[in-house]
Amino acid sequence: MGSHSDGTPHQSGSVATTGTTAMERFPDPGLPPHRPRLTDVDSKAAKRAERQIALLFLISILGSVLFFVGYFGVRVEGPIYDVTNTAPTQRLQLQNLLLGLGIALAMFGIGLGIVHWARTLMPGHELVQSRHEIRTEEQRAEAQSILATIYDESGIRRRPLLRNTLIGAAVLAPLPFVGLLKDLGPTDLDVLKHTLWDDGVRLVRDPSGTPIKASDVTLGSTFHVVPENLSAIGHNEGYLDEKAKAVVLLMRLDPETVNVSPEKADWNVDGIFAYSKVCTHVGCPVALYEQQTHHLLCPCHQSTFDLANECEVIFGPAARPLPQLPISVDDEGYLVARSDFHEPVGPTYSQRGTHVEEMQGEAN
Repeated sequence: MGSHSDGTPHQSGSVATTGTTAMERFPDPGLPPHRPRLTDVDSKAAKRAERQIALLFLISILGSVLFFVGYFGVRVEGPIYDVTNTAPTQRLQLQNLLLGLGIALAMFGIGLGIVHWARTLMPGHELVQSRHEIRTEEQRAEAQSILATIYDESGIRRRPLLRNTLIGAAVLAPLPFVGLLKDLGPTDLDVLKHTLWDDGVRLVRDPSGTPIKASDVTLGSTFHVVPENLSAIGHNEGYLDEKAKAVVLLMRLDPETVNVSPEKADWNVDGIFAYSKVCTHVGCPVALYEQQTHHLLCPCHQSTFDLANECEVIFGPAARPLPQLPISVDDEGYLVARSDFHEPVGPTYSQRGTHVEEMQGEAN
């Protein structure tokens, strides 16, 4: 091979190669020059930005208040989706609107307000600072001085309007989530041990309340089912709570494609199976059925249950299968429950095994 001194890229210097010389050709350019913002040079603009930020924090406070108005002030009493009395449905729709709008404004206001504060009023120049371990008292004092400088530069001390509205928004904004978390499940876990299902209780369609005959359930069909005795409970007597525990999915499969354990051999009717609709992860409604794969899917966190193998978990965070409701057929051909669930419905919680043993003992 000949020399490349004839001007080829390897020798001409037009291409940087690895080595110490490459680093020398590209020195650190440093930070770009600081460009002052309008609020840095115009006190009126800074005051206007302060009022805008305070308004956003006030919107957050208003959103939190709106949430609590919907949560505590709007009461839903009476059957919903009743064509003869639409008032409960309208109140439910109003409550959902206030809850959703309130929590959206609460999060939007405080989030946008903090971003606007950082972009307009907090120091905007870039800094490079070497980090090192704090070992001596002098270094600790220096760190405290830096934190104090940050506090001063944020403007909290000299801008009481921003400070007070931020405190109000920050205190109220998390409270809607406390209310939502409270409604995720009962404080008394024993209420999940029993539902309205019992020996002889008919399975009826939700929400029509029509009883279901075994002949009505065709291969591959799905029914959303509640116990017939649910209609006897008023809304002020815990109707929604009882319905939330007792909802069931009813499906028919080819018996030849289903694996059934011996102790549950008589829990289905010619391939008609009934399983709790309440996901065992956090209690979301399992309502998606893939007919070809026989999979039940929870839309909240994608827990997937295999209906052909007693609803065992094959994907997702759920920790145990969906509880199965034992069913049979009465003298008129209608599907009825043989008993209550043999284990608690809903999310898995501590000491569930003890409750399962108690319920199985009661069932026997």
